Amino acid sequence: MNKIHDLRSAIDFLKTQPGQLIETDVEVDPNAELCGVYRHIGAGGTVQRPTKTGPAMIFNNIKGHPDARVLIGLLASRKRAAELIGVEPDRIAYALNDAVNHPIEPRYLGAEDAKCQEVVHLATEEGFDVRKLVPAPTNTPEDAGPYITFGMCYATDPETGEHDVTIHRLCLQSADEISIYMVPGARHIGAFYEKAEKLGKPLPISISIGVDPAIELATCFEPPTTPLGYDELTVAGALRGEGVGLVPCLTIDEHCIGHAEYVIEGELLPGVRVEEDQNTHTGKAMPEFPGYTGPANPSLPIIKVKAVTTRKDPIMQTCIGPSEEHVSLAGIPTEASIIQLIEAAMPGRLANVYCASPGGGKFMAVLQVRKDQPSDEGRQRQMALLAFSAFSELKHVFLVDEDVDPFDMNDVLWAMNTRFQGDADIITIPGVRTHPLDPSNDPCMSPSIRDHGIACKTIFDCTVPYAEKDRFQRAQFMDVDPTHWL
Repeated sequence: MNKIHDLRSAIDFLKTQPGQLIETDVEVDPNAELCGVYRHIGAGGTVQRPTKTGPAMIFNNIKGHPDARVLIGLLASRKRAAELIGVEPDRIAYALNDAVNHPIEPRYLGAEDAKCQEVVHLATEEGFDVRKLVPAPTNTPEDAGPYITFGMCYATDPETGEHDVTIHRLCLQSADEISIYMVPGARHIGAFYEKAEKLGKPLPISISIGVDPAIELATCFEPPTTPLGYDELTVAGALRGEGVGLVPCLTIDEHCIGHAEYVIEGELLPGVRVEEDQNTHTGKAMPEFPGYTGPANPSLPIIKVKAVTTRKDPIMQTCIGPSEEHVSLAGIPTEASIIQLIEAAMPGRLANVYCASPGGGKFMAVLQVRKDQPSDEGRQRQMALLAFSAFSELKHVFLVDEDVDPFDMNDVLWAMNTRFQGDADIITIPGVRTHPLDPSNDPCMSPSIRDHGIACKTIFDCTVPYAEKDRFQRAQFMDVDPTHWL
């Protein structure tokens, strides 16, 4: 396995992998231009075409930030994400599932190991401005402001003392204020904040930016795989075989990731709300994973910034909301969650699972299933129901046989066209809560939708009935090694 332990070692590793990383010294404006460039280089995902899946990219010359560098697209490829974890692309979800089942607790390090605190900027210092210290880009000219899209938010339950780490939409609002968007009921830190607010107390929170990609993938697990109080940093520890190193923050009673490139220390203030687009009044926030720009939220909590600490010559890490990077971040942990639930209920019958790019890693899953005996018929649909249970934001499940590649959407659609009949193989489950960022999940679209964020979940059974398997055998070509002719 590669020896990756932080962002810099991940970058060094990618430099040894042909076609996985490029750099540019040409000046780029972080205000929409940087993301506009990467759209053509490697964004992929649900970004409007033309786009493609390509290499990660480092911008070494950031307008307005003379000492900054920005990395984008680190995980914007399933192949690259797998290489950074040290597994094959079709087994990365299984590696994460194994890590969930064998967690390794974080390590608490001393100040001497706090690489993230090599440079310290306190909010009490004259001229302090988080917008100048952190080169956070805007995705588009319509964005509500610069966004931190890759911040590992770490906080503690004020009642139980349990910890959690999640990624949230963070907009830089002023010199020392950052708004945070937390999907209601979907993130643990949101629950911590609700408890703190009821007590009338601020919630200390650290935001670590630019960390080991194993942490970034582990952070995106959700209930029921990682219930309230489960610290996803233990999953990252299992992936690396060593606990994540945490160090005490300097201005708040909380910890942060010791090897992070940037750390923002602050407090979520009780009873304080702000309009997300108060500085632009566009009515829009930033592009989100479904491929649309999300509406600006009229009332978001505020993080009051106490300090920004960095490594020497820090590297900012960012992500385009609808890119293939979100597919990796959201989709791979979801695949692991689906694997865990189905294996517990029906061991050995799930061959693989892919939370596909067209769904942004959240809305769509392809389940490759095994039917070894007559009694397996019908179990594939039960698997789909379990997948919906494993991940509440999932909207569509496609079921395919073992001879169909679940990672190749052309092959999946081939199965739909030759093994599927709409009147018999569609199973609908109307009126179920899913994700508010899907604009079609709205009462104007269907009488079954009573509130925004509700959808009709649908199963597309593209498997061959067990009794008909012989009639649907694919053409059997000679199995040869083509390199002899190349």
